[in-house]
Amino acid sequence: MNTHQPLPIGFDDVRRAANVIDGQVVRTPCTRSRVLSKITGADVWIKFENFQFTASFKERGALNKLVSLTEAERAAGVAAMSAGNHAQGVAYHATRLGIKSAIVMPANTPFTKVRNTRELGGEVILHGETLADAQTFLEQELMARRGMTLVHPFDDPYVMAGQGTVALEMLEQAPDLDTLLVPIGGGGLIAGMAVGAHGINPDLRVIGVESAAFPSAYAAQQGDLSLVKGGQTIAEGIAVKTIGRLTMAVIREHVAELLRVDEPAIERAVGLLASIEKVIAEGAGAVGLAALLTDPVSFAGRKVGLVISGGNVDTRLLASVLLRQLVNESRLISLSIDIEDRPGFLARVAGRIGESGGNIIQVHHERLHRGHAKNATLEVMVEAQDEAHARQIFADLEAHGYSVRKGSGGMEFD
Repeated sequence: MNTHQPLPIGFDDVRRAANVIDGQVVRTPCTRSRVLSKITGADVWIKFENFQFTASFKERGALNKLVSLTEAERAAGVAAMSAGNHAQGVAYHATRLGIKSAIVMPANTPFTKVRNTRELGGEVILHGETLADAQTFLEQELMARRGMTLVHPFDDPYVMAGQGTVALEMLEQAPDLDTLLVPIGGGGLIAGMAVGAHGINPDLRVIGVESAAFPSAYAAQQGDLSLVKGGQTIAEGIAVKTIGRLTMAVIREHVAELLRVDEPAIERAVGLLASIEKVIAEGAGAVGLAALLTDPVSFAGRKVGLVISGGNVDTRLLASVLLRQLVNESRLISLSIDIEDRPGFLARVAGRIGESGGNIIQVHHERLHRGHAKNATLEVMVEAQDEAHARQIFADLEAHGYSVRKGSGGMEFD
């Protein structure tokens, strides 16, 4: 127990935040997932923060901070740096409260996020290539020259306390939870939730989940910042290189364990949430489920609460993830089939696949190949029910005399 320096927030701060934001943010549902419980062996409950108006929990902390401002601070306006959810949360609630907001975003921020932030009333300033560049500009131009107040995305006591209200709601909605799996980026959500949860149940196990590419809390815990390798991740919302100073103090005190999940696990979690729960989760919002799927034995029999922290995902990325998931589950298979290049053979192959119950999604007739000039190759994308059905389609084609190979992106056959 740390007795040398008080933590930046306590349980009373989280309770006050709950009273402040009551009626101004969505009290999102927290429901049991029967299918995910069956798959994982845990009793799985999901808190749908992607149902907030701006599709992210970030509204809670932003609103709690905005309400705390003095009249002079309100008059001067607020500033934030963000490439996504925090920007929208600040812009939306600042506009509602009649407070001017300026959001500094990296120049390469996707246009949809820029447009959404502007439509919510924020002044968007595109500057630099990274959030660090954006922060420097914010401090020099908006805070120093314009006198605006910073609404930090995570390392602020009011923001942390606001995010902690997620845990208060969860434990009202599912009071028997004994484990929380919470995403970690800068640490605001898990810090607030851990304090809130332990104020109700000190024995509840709070576990943080990070992207394997950006384990900022784990790196700080180990005292080795080189562990944050960076790189591509679909969990952009938690792709933070340096954990917050205030949030890390709370994490050290209240968080039992830090887990890291890789990209395939995150992709699978996004796909399962779409197919089973029928909800859109961004990569950062799916890491809790990814951790559960990665090591189900550690959570078997436990009552586990997951937070879908946000649902703001680029539609093209979502489409790619879902298609890749179909391939990984062998529900979408690519086959290369050698045929004679004469009328009727394409129809025969299509009929054979149809009789096996497969659905042809795409077909390409390739004549420029290394085989005989009178032959051709069909590259066929086929939809199957599952892996067993995919193998049946393959076997049926072979049984009828066709030379079949796995195409690019297809499944492996023994």
